[in-house]
Amino acid sequence: MNTDQIVAAIIAAIEDIKGQDIAVLDVSAQSSLFERMVIASADSTRQTKAIAHNVQEKLKQQHVPDQGIEGMASGEWVLLDLGSVIVHVMQPAVRQYYNLEALWSAAADQRSRRQSEA
Repeated sequence: MNTDQIVAAIIAAIEDIKGQDIAVLDVSAQSSLFERMVIASADSTRQTKAIAHNVQEKLKQQHVPDQGIEGMASGEWVLLDLGSVIVHVMQPAVRQYYNLEALWSAAADQRSRRQSEA
């Protein structure tokens, strides 16, 4: 599967468990470790864990094994590493506090400025 197909499968798995506010960031210019970052919100720790587990299972069925999963114990923020794609499932307060979308967008803007100055 290519990266776009993996992202599509992740989105479908998140939507199966009613994940909300799904964002997909292309971070290939900022990171050599992964190409895309998928961020989604869940209303409870139980839903956060269920979404992460569903993504893990659905992708495993498509022969995309996870490289690791973190945060299942607390369930406030679960990170799933699928190689070329990283998935963050977060409760809204945690997502708002860390604001990964703005953080990675700022990194992209800073990189663009440095390239245009060179």
